[in-house]
Amino acid sequence: MHEVFKLSVGDNESTSNNNKTKLAAEIKRWAKELGLSACAITDTDLGEHETHLLNWLNDGFHGEMHYMERHGIKRSRPAMLEPGTFRIISVRLDYFPPNAADANEVLTDATLGYVSRYAMGRDYHKVLRKRLQNLADKIEQQTGTFAYRAFTDSAPVLEKAIAEKAGLGWIGKHSNLLGDKIGSWFFLGELYTNLDLPTDPPQPTQHCGSCTACMQACPTQAIVAPYRVDARRCISYLTIELNGVIPVEFRRAMGNRIYGCDDCQLVCPFNKFSSPTTVDDFEPRNKLDAPELVALFSWTEAEFNLRMQGSPIRRIGYWNWLRNIAIALGNAPHSEQVINALTARANTDNAVLHEHVAWALNELDLKQSTS
Repeated sequence: MHEVFKLSVGDNESTSNNNKTKLAAEIKRWAKELGLSACAITDTDLGEHETHLLNWLNDGFHGEMHYMERHGIKRSRPAMLEPGTFRIISVRLDYFPPNAADANEVLTDATLGYVSRYAMGRDYHKVLRKRLQNLADKIEQQTGTFAYRAFTDSAPVLEKAIAEKAGLGWIGKHSNLLGDKIGSWFFLGELYTNLDLPTDPPQPTQHCGSCTACMQACPTQAIVAPYRVDARRCISYLTIELNGVIPVEFRRAMGNRIYGCDDCQLVCPFNKFSSPTTVDDFEPRNKLDAPELVALFSWTEAEFNLRMQGSPIRRIGYWNWLRNIAIALGNAPHSEQVINALTARANTDNAVLHEHVAWALNELDLKQSTS
């Protein structure tokens, strides 16, 4: 994804402390005016989070996400990624769509597919990036040309660690950022900058306490310890990041989750305080809030590419999409409609899909023989 960086540096050293404080306040006000849910500022010291990252990588919890290891400590040392970075402006954008079908009702109806609530509408990278760029433009109008680079999960950035340090929330036991009055249904974005701005304090304490609801709710027990997620077991990883065959041991637990998983967020008590999004782009498209599995499985590749244009789902590709749906169909109730849908693709030339369809048909046969 294209990223913006302007090399010329304004004369920030001569700015008085009062002016710096005023500019920081203005930046937060502009962020709100531009439709961002919150904005805070922090420095670049992420040493504690670097240790956590390196331990996570050493344990192999990143699975086949080799880019996590390839970029290494660039994630935790912002000035290595973007020389001259002195401050980070961290922003939040709420995404939970208020008009979507009830998530728990979809999860309990095995004829439907469950799509993570963040992915039902327009690709958030584009939506958030535009607002970050608008914020940078507003700052430039005030300060003159300054150095910055905008990120929306588009480069090696520890965005949750940055947001936690800036005081936007804390990292919960499920490894997502959350807040006691905002929940966790939001995206994060950053402006790395050379501006000398006052920083915001982190929240003084974490509030998860003894709660382990997220750990207990995880269908595949991917939260192996508080604040430690083994991505290789995570349904979001399996359905989005993993190419090829999904391990058999996780397929039944995946249920009807065909793109991502929200279980850890759905049970988090703090999400009862979350605010619905006001961004129309995040409203469901193509009825992805409660889609019928059989209908989705009938899409041609051309239909997939057309319907998923501008969607984050498109990046996983048509065949991984069908692979995920095949598993969900194998977990669906036995019916002639489901059997016919799977049988129609049983002779596919795609080896990965062929294996998953065969597994699904076998699962349905087992259900029929034991009913």
